[in-house]
Amino acid sequence: MRAIHYEKLNETLWRSELDNGLSIYVLPKKGFNKKYAFFAANYGGCDMRFKADGKWVDTPAGIAHYLEHKMFDMPYGSAMNRLTGNGASPNAFTSNGITGYLFSCTDGFETNLRTLLEYVSTPYFTDESVEKERGIIGQEIRMGEDNPSRAVLTGLLKALYRTHPVREQIAGTLESIALIDAETLYTCHKKFYNPANMVLCCSGDIDPRTVEDIAAEMITAPRGERYIRDFGEAESLLPDRIKNVREMPVGIPIFMTGSKMEYVAGKDWTRRLITAQLGCDLLMGTSSPLYADMYASGLINGSFYSGIMDFPEGAAALAGGMCAQPGEVMARICAAAEALEAGQAERERFGRLKKAVMGGLLAELDSPEDLCHAHAERHFDGALPLEQMDIVEGIEPEEAVALVKELFAAERLAISEIVPPGGEA
Repeated sequence: MRAIHYEKLNETLWRSELDNGLSIYVLPKKGFNKKYAFFAANYGGCDMRFKADGKWVDTPAGIAHYLEHKMFDMPYGSAMNRLTGNGASPNAFTSNGITGYLFSCTDGFETNLRTLLEYVSTPYFTDESVEKERGIIGQEIRMGEDNPSRAVLTGLLKALYRTHPVREQIAGTLESIALIDAETLYTCHKKFYNPANMVLCCSGDIDPRTVEDIAAEMITAPRGERYIRDFGEAESLLPDRIKNVREMPVGIPIFMTGSKMEYVAGKDWTRRLITAQLGCDLLMGTSSPLYADMYASGLINGSFYSGIMDFPEGAAALAGGMCAQPGEVMARICAAAEALEAGQAERERFGRLKKAVMGGLLAELDSPEDLCHAHAERHFDGALPLEQMDIVEGIEPEEAVALVKELFAAERLAISEIVPPGGEA
């Protein structure tokens, strides 16, 4: 393993890559009681179409999430029960970009790590177990469909994007999961859960070389074929449609407005995401004049938020909350973005916002969970967390102002609204 010392942070990251392509990151935390492991595949809800063995393969929406549910099944029973029986707290999740399997514990870390690596790398499905899971996931989908917060986001993404699979729910639909069978799950596991497409991140009072030795012992599969992912046709930065409205039983209308962000590969992507977030905070964060004016006038309340949502080869700038006059809020945001300049007051506030971001990065160093998740996510696309302090320091207010002016220009925005039954459409 190779040790990388970050002088400013007084942190050492241990990094390795096995011969089969598995990447490993270990962040030792001497004296910490909690030990944490996160094993992730570069495979998420957006991965519905890929090219392998010279052929394009289309899979149903929700396939990555369905596979995550089934991975705990082993010939001996449930891997989750084995982990909990050894004092670990296990879990898993699927995002748009990755699927991650994790556990935390205070004792028995090495045994639990072997269990984690074994079950994630060992697909074991039967037609009966796959069919049983369909009902469980179907119930999860129905619950999501009744969630206004999820519905308003889905409505905005469907308005912004014409073909990118972020338009689809990570869990899929009742119709799409009906097409998933054991054979499809085995196919996706073989293609996406190969060592070169995965990363193992561990943190706590642990020995990096022991982690590497266990990974080499447990992950013996060869380097998998490189595949091509398809996230749809190239899209305009303009929204596909201007507005989506849906009626749901809500007391106060909910809205979300936003725009598409142009994707750039590599570490520049991390810089662009941080710059956009800083721009949103400068324009309409809780310390901004715009936020204060809208709040004082009753146009918004404490539910108002803004920020950046990123996913494979894309991101969206968002703002929203509960509001009876979303059109007025949207107009105020556009006008404020157009008028925003990097004047003296803005530069001073931008400096404070940068310090807040850096404070968040420093706080992350005390969280094994946050460290492991952030390293896994940015390993696949962007700059590693311990590199981000220098990135933040180098961002100038003029960059953030220029970017947020683009993102919240009126012609770039779409809006999604959830209104009470019989509300204005």
